Amino acid sequence: MGDDTLGIILAGGRGERAKPLTLASSDYIRSKALIPFAGRSVIEWLVTSCRDQGIRRFYVVAQGAENRSQINLVLGHGERFGVEIHYSRARLDRYNVGSGAATLHNLEQWDLTGRALVLPVDSVFEFSLDRLAHAHDAADAVVTVAAVGRTPEEIAGKYGVMQTSADGLVSGFLEKPALDRIHRLFPETSLPLAERTLPTNAGMYLIDCGRLRLAARTPDMIRLAQQRLDWGGDLLPWLVGRGLPVAAEYIDRLGDLGSVDDYLKSLGDVLGGHYPWMNRAMGPPLSDSPPYWIHESSLRSKDSVAGTTLAQKIAEGSVVIGPAVRIGRDAEIGPGVQLSHADIGDGVDLDEGARLTRAAVGDGAVVGPYARLSDSYVGPLAHVHSERDNPVRLTHSALGDAAQLRPGTRLSGVSVYPRLRVPAVTGLPSGTHLTSSDDILHWI
Repeated sequence: MGDDTLGIILAGGRGERAKPLTLASSDYIRSKALIPFAGRSVIEWLVTSCRDQGIRRFYVVAQGAENRSQINLVLGHGERFGVEIHYSRARLDRYNVGSGAATLHNLEQWDLTGRALVLPVDSVFEFSLDRLAHAHDAADAVVTVAAVGRTPEEIAGKYGVMQTSADGLVSGFLEKPALDRIHRLFPETSLPLAERTLPTNAGMYLIDCGRLRLAARTPDMIRLAQQRLDWGGDLLPWLVGRGLPVAAEYIDRLGDLGSVDDYLKSLGDVLGGHYPWMNRAMGPPLSDSPPYWIHESSLRSKDSVAGTTLAQKIAEGSVVIGPAVRIGRDAEIGPGVQLSHADIGDGVDLDEGARLTRAAVGDGAVVGPYARLSDSYVGPLAHVHSERDNPVRLTHSALGDAAQLRPGTRLSGVSVYPRLRVPAVTGLPSGTHLTSSDDILHWI
């Protein structure tokens, strides 16, 4: 089935909500597609997953010189992945405003007429293309929306809900409804022992390119497509409102990467074994109970304090590896380190006594002695200058690329932008964003 399907990757978004993950410096935005995730960039995971399900030709909708060049450096024209990759034309970037408009304009530019899977780059997925295609064919749909089941409590005020008929077609949409409205419109969700999940839009669409192009060649849609036009809020309601068949089919799982908190939750789910295809792609775990992955080069690495390898420290119990942990290449792990639900990038130094729980540490970062990190992100080449008698403590915080924290710093719910040097500070209000040296001076 995948051999007949193209991949269209919508990779032009700026990733404002995910800052500082999407910042290489304070004024240089990293494409959302290139956010590092469990050892690969997000777009590499997408291409590999689709390739393994039979998709061999991809079209990437990019936006701007930086976005386009960054993605091209990672994907090239697909040679490394055994696929064929094409890019949207730079001179047409002005049309790539909104996911729906970008899709429609580029379908015309590329003159696509067959079946295509449209994918965003701010999520990771566990899905079956064959299952989507079967539902698509059974409904004779112009578009089949990949759906994720969520409870009313998860949906309320955060997600849109699709209303579906008995034949599986979408009949309407509710945009971020309140909980009482959900229970009023879907009374079955409040019954004891009832199926409490409702279909929400995963942002992935299987489309009939030719029929969608034909449907969109109306004066009102041509006019709408000249401005910002999104898939979920604009294009899908427009199609349903004109009686065109839009189907919905559940996929196994969606991991949102749109914010730091969502990123860490999705990362924990992947490392916890909830994404079977991704887990297989990561290779066999070093341990099944608890499950964790450690690259052999890191197992052989000796730390500068004890001079013993990580493999020795694990065997003797001086390093404790809990569940849902991945350690990349050439990491040095000191004695007394404890890790649980953590992703450790290539070339990372975790010094003596550091403890990390539900955390991610980017390539080349240094986490000093006795630092305590929980529910936090440390970007590539960042340096946490912690000391035994003056440790750094981070909770629900994010540290951008090459940023530095001095000993004794304690942050909760704080984002630090790339390359900033933060002196020992405590007591910053949750939600604070340190974006420049002026912000730091304000708080000290």
